[in-house]
Amino acid sequence: MQTISIVLADAQYLIRLGLRHLLSGSAIFRIAGEAKDEAELMELLATSRPRVAILDYNQPGAFSIHTVKRIRAAHPETHLLVISADESKEHIFQILELGVNSFLTKSCDEQEIIDAINASARGEKFFCTKILDYLLERTFSKGPESSCAATPLTAREIEVVKLIARGLIAKEIAGELNLSPHTIYTHRKKIMKKLQLNSASELVLYAVHTGLIKADAVALQSF
Repeated sequence: MQTISIVLADAQYLIRLGLRHLLSGSAIFRIAGEAKDEAELMELLATSRPRVAILDYNQPGAFSIHTVKRIRAAHPETHLLVISADESKEHIFQILELGVNSFLTKSCDEQEIIDAINASARGEKFFCTKILDYLLERTFSKGPESSCAATPLTAREIEVVKLIARGLIAKEIAGELNLSPHTIYTHRKKIMKKLQLNSASELVLYAVHTGLIKADAVALQSF
């Protein structure tokens, strides 16, 4: 299996030490470097080109939301995993809209961290339950009647939604349902229009909200 190069960016030495200790137990992960502030991080990203950067943006004087913007602009090839204690929903939504791959809180356990790194390295998205709850609250806040309304989707469209939620891409879904990829794309377009959604992430949130899938944690591939 290919090694995943990782940069650790956190102003707190003990956090970096803890992550290094956790990841050193696996031959898959390689720590390419550590940064205690934005200047060190940007220099490290330019020289080491890691596949994943683990960052806490909520550290005044060291890292900020601006740091995430700089990384996305200068190093779009680096996948971002945020691990932060920030509880501001406004800040969290800002960060997610900037295109980070994954978001965990600092209360997440070892397996969640490892799963999030692996998902991020594949270009997928991974959110812990708390962040997913925030997203559900934001996406489905149109009133109590919305949660009781019957789904407007057909049985076939529900099948497609469930497979998208499992992380399958169009070609794989086509194989599962014995349809052409073009037909799957057509179904997806109709589903998004019916539900007034704009992304696969929102579609998975819909599936969680309506009980089509469980909400332990979400990993998404690009459709």
